[in-house]
Amino acid sequence: MNVNDIKHAGLKKWILDFAALTTPEEIVIADGSSAQYDELVAGQLAGGYCVKLNPEKRPGSIAYNSDPSDVARVENRTYIAAQSKEAAGPTNNWIDPTELKKTMTGLYKGCMKGRTLYVIPFSMGPIGSPIAKIGVELTDSAYVVINMMIMTRVGLKVLDVLGTDGEYVPCYHSVGKPLAEGQSDNGKWPCAPLEDKYISHFPETREIWSYGSGYGGNALLGKKCLALRIASVLAHDEGWLAEHMLILKITNPEGRSIFVTGAFPSACGKTNLAMLVPTIPGWKVETVGDDIAWMKYGADGRLYAINPEAGFFGVAPGTSNDSNYNAMVSASKNSIFTNCALTEDNDVWWEGIGYDAPGKLIDWNGNEWVQNKGDKTQKPAAHPNARFTAPAAQCPSIASEWEDPKGVPISAILFGGRRPKTIPLVHQSHDWNHGVFLGSIVGSEITAAALDLKVGTIRRDPFAMLPFCGYHMGEYFQHWINVGKAAKDQSKLPKIFYVNWFRKTDEGKWLWPGFGENSRVLKWVFEACEGTAKTIDTPIGVMPTADAIDRPEGVSIEDMQELLAVDIDGWLKEVEDIRANHYPKFGDKLPKELATFLDQLEANLKAAK
Repeated sequence: MNVNDIKHAGLKKWILDFAALTTPEEIVIADGSSAQYDELVAGQLAGGYCVKLNPEKRPGSIAYNSDPSDVARVENRTYIAAQSKEAAGPTNNWIDPTELKKTMTGLYKGCMKGRTLYVIPFSMGPIGSPIAKIGVELTDSAYVVINMMIMTRVGLKVLDVLGTDGEYVPCYHSVGKPLAEGQSDNGKWPCAPLEDKYISHFPETREIWSYGSGYGGNALLGKKCLALRIASVLAHDEGWLAEHMLILKITNPEGRSIFVTGAFPSACGKTNLAMLVPTIPGWKVETVGDDIAWMKYGADGRLYAINPEAGFFGVAPGTSNDSNYNAMVSASKNSIFTNCALTEDNDVWWEGIGYDAPGKLIDWNGNEWVQNKGDKTQKPAAHPNARFTAPAAQCPSIASEWEDPKGVPISAILFGGRRPKTIPLVHQSHDWNHGVFLGSIVGSEITAAALDLKVGTIRRDPFAMLPFCGYHMGEYFQHWINVGKAAKDQSKLPKIFYVNWFRKTDEGKWLWPGFGENSRVLKWVFEACEGTAKTIDTPIGVMPTADAIDRPEGVSIEDMQELLAVDIDGWLKEVEDIRANHYPKFGDKLPKELATFLDQLEANLKAAK
């Protein structure tokens, strides 16, 4: 199919106008076929951009190394170019949209010289689902095309759904590395220098303009850009929720199931929880999605969620058969690896994979690397934000409902972060608005998923949406309150919980083993949804009684008491920090209900002291 065959006149004009600006050698439409995927991969291998992995160990898989300046999301180069700075809010980087479009149009001029312009029609969510949205990405990166073919539903069927005048989110992307005549990349990862990288969102016109980066969420524009930053604006205007959340199904020994969503900042175990293998006999967890949930009310008055993605873009380091068996199987074939280390027999390796490096490796920078376990200063062989892109359909724990176009009914919502102190293993909100309060104060230790932040410090990350909310976060909190008010029957709203798997002793020892043992907390959440959980009311919310959660091996009664204790002084410090440093950011857009909950929390804590 070529551009002239496109029946949507507006779409065709948009593509041709961008081609006139960027001057590519040719235009190719991504048709979603496996033949085209294989052809693109063959071209990438021939160009030296990637390596074919050992077909006996990783059939159908390839590995890339990116440029060292292009390894993660760059939050300080990510912009919400709303019409006003006030509309973008205090948590987003803002540039005047007219000025930004002028700058970026200048960068786009001639930027695809010597390259191919690929047109990627993609559906976020099952094609034709009432909750799904369509995007079209224009890119000069074959790496982006093949990743998008795994991560979203790409192809001619999407153009069929668009018809002659359907709505789509326009997504511009270029690596920003034009080629002079006769010039080639020589197998090097193409991108622009950091100061020329722009990941820009125009919420009012629902557009995404990305330039200079070829990596991850900066370039796979269906992911954070459309599915969260632009979708959060659509959801605000249309009365639904677009969230940075996993979706899982949990079934008890009697065969009753509920669906749970969970919002956690990057590298806090979302994928591990979504693919959890329970340690409790008779309980089963299945995966619907590991990163993003879109939720709308169904005809029965319950919130229904879809996973708008079709694949996993998972952090490789720390992923092993012990920590996440299902992710390892998902990425065992037909997968793309980025910034992992290569073994001598062309397999991938990373820190935390569960076994020592097998001899001499080539690290993600292309250098020889031999593991020296005694050397604490040795640089890692795989980048800390190295990734695997794997089809969700290959996941052994994938739920049969994962592609149901109407979504799955949500019974519980979890919030959580990586907190070594203060926050207990689990507590529950009293009601929806109290749950919104809990979501609004989420904090977490910073990890390697963001390039430009100091690892190890705590930052507030409300609803795990801090880098992803496409408008003023105070209004986003209010939107959550409004969604709760819109419920025809409040009893059908999901129950809201706050969890923390990451508590440590003063000596730095983990108090809770995590991973599969988190099923014990999910069991209590399940019981809370059914009304059978053992609970106690506390100053911070509803909590399990000391004996309500089955203790895993190695967790003493004293450990359990510590995990479920309310640290009055620690929480009073939380209140102080929220009041002094967090809530003031939102000014008069902070919902009054949340300020009231903060006052109430402080009063409860002081009364209990």
